[in-house]
Amino acid sequence: MTRMNQDYPSPFLVFVFPKNPTLPRKLANSPSPPLTRRSFIDPSLFHPIDTRTDVLVLPPLSAAAPKHRPSSLASSTTFTCFIMCPSCEPEQSNGAANGSSNGSSGTNGSHAGMTGIQSRHVNQQRNPYAPVGDFLSNLNNFKIIESTLREGEQFANAFFDTAKKIEIAKALDDFGVDYIELTSPAASEQSRADCEAICKLGLKAKILTHIRCHMDDARIAVETGVDGVDVVIGTSSFLMEHSHGKDMTYITNAAIEVINFVKSKGIEVRFSSEDSFRSNLVDLLSIYSTVDKIGVNRVGIADTVGCASPRQVYDLVKTLRGVVSCDIETHFHNDTGCAISNAFCALEAGATHIDTSVLGIGERNGITPLGGLMARMIVGSKEYVLSKYKLHKLKEIEELVAEAVQVNIPFNNPITGFCAFTHKAGIHAKAILNNPSTYEIIDPALFGITRYVHFASRLTGWNAIKSRVSQLNIDMTDEQCKQCTAKIKLLADIRPIAIDDADSIIHAFHRSIVAGKPIESLGSLLPNMTAEEKSALADMENRGRELDMADAPPAKKAKAEIAA
Repeated sequence: MTRMNQDYPSPFLVFVFPKNPTLPRKLANSPSPPLTRRSFIDPSLFHPIDTRTDVLVLPPLSAAAPKHRPSSLASSTTFTCFIMCPSCEPEQSNGAANGSSNGSSGTNGSHAGMTGIQSRHVNQQRNPYAPVGDFLSNLNNFKIIESTLREGEQFANAFFDTAKKIEIAKALDDFGVDYIELTSPAASEQSRADCEAICKLGLKAKILTHIRCHMDDARIAVETGVDGVDVVIGTSSFLMEHSHGKDMTYITNAAIEVINFVKSKGIEVRFSSEDSFRSNLVDLLSIYSTVDKIGVNRVGIADTVGCASPRQVYDLVKTLRGVVSCDIETHFHNDTGCAISNAFCALEAGATHIDTSVLGIGERNGITPLGGLMARMIVGSKEYVLSKYKLHKLKEIEELVAEAVQVNIPFNNPITGFCAFTHKAGIHAKAILNNPSTYEIIDPALFGITRYVHFASRLTGWNAIKSRVSQLNIDMTDEQCKQCTAKIKLLADIRPIAIDDADSIIHAFHRSIVAGKPIESLGSLLPNMTAEEKSALADMENRGRELDMADAPPAKKAKAEIAA
């Protein structure tokens, strides 16, 4: 083990020692001793592997200031555990992880009586030998904290009166969300009245309110009848300097006071840092560990400015999962378009709760959208999602909120966007008609939505027209469908066409088949065409005939000339 130079920045090192009072002294007297205890931050920050071990943690150090802690989180920061185990009987060994025990574990065999591995703290209820996704992931065991009535109320267009808040709360409860978060009752008298009114509805979802880490807010919150209080305070250097002006000592003391007070009322309490991804990692882990020890129900990670990438999210949540035993809530803003992917990665890394809002409304461009999260989760966690949420209610909820805040549902909105399940290109349409899974990862029927094959365009294929012909109860052969498709594409090259235009051509083409007379010109069939469009169409039809004649065999050309 190489001795670390305190003037050189390094990754975190976590040392796990057996609870042997003589071992630290033996290690200190060894030829290449590890750093002494005074070089480490509080050992109690980390849970021991079991009751027989101590954990010591070395933070990165700075050349300019040996005790300086970095001001931002580096995505490459990792934790390495060196587990030093005393000799044990074969039946007590963890040979499956170490290869073998009793001093014979690869390069560690020269250390008599000890084995060494690099690992992380693993909950004893989990299988440490399973794939990472199996023992860390909560993709099949997550909860939604729906924040439309808190974060969503901070959306620029939002104004929810009491009746509308109650309507939205009931809709979310019916959908199946686990929690509904409300604006702080300390924000205004009406906010407090609305909070009390919703608490009296007797909903299945737990009602939370979101407050500052301040006793005045906490006293008001616990009197409203909520099931839990979400406490938040900024921990980044930006917010500590330019927002509340407090240091980490103040924040820690305030958090302890507020959490103990809320707990004394017998309701849930969550503590969250604000601007977590621009906060000092050591500070974050220190305060999370502190509040975990006093019994907080959840700790929260908030990407307040939407700066985090999925990899950064995974790294931080995975690290935090090894530090606290309580649940982990996550809150992701969408400034850089990563809110949904960040939420998914958080669950993969061990987070338990995800904050959402309907249509993602919130400060600036909002947070993880409820519908977007459902789209992501139904792909890999179908059984779990179907067992908890009434997916067919999603469109109704989004329309309710969209109307309330006077916006349209985006065309590319996951699931409910008007073209979310629309297929246009001919090659796509053919495959979709044969098997929808060819170009759909989500079954729209699960959400009560119907797919649509867009056949009225220049890109349409004859398979799409054949399907439409069948819907219209018209009999045509494949060859006739191909000829009809050519007519539709001809008009679509002149101007955008509607379903009625395509249907008119299909009906007219069928009548011509029955009558035994070919269609001379489409212009005569569509009365809504302008003179310019009819002229352009006639020119294209004439060019088409000329090309057909050029490619026709000599006998057909002679027959056409005689007929002329």
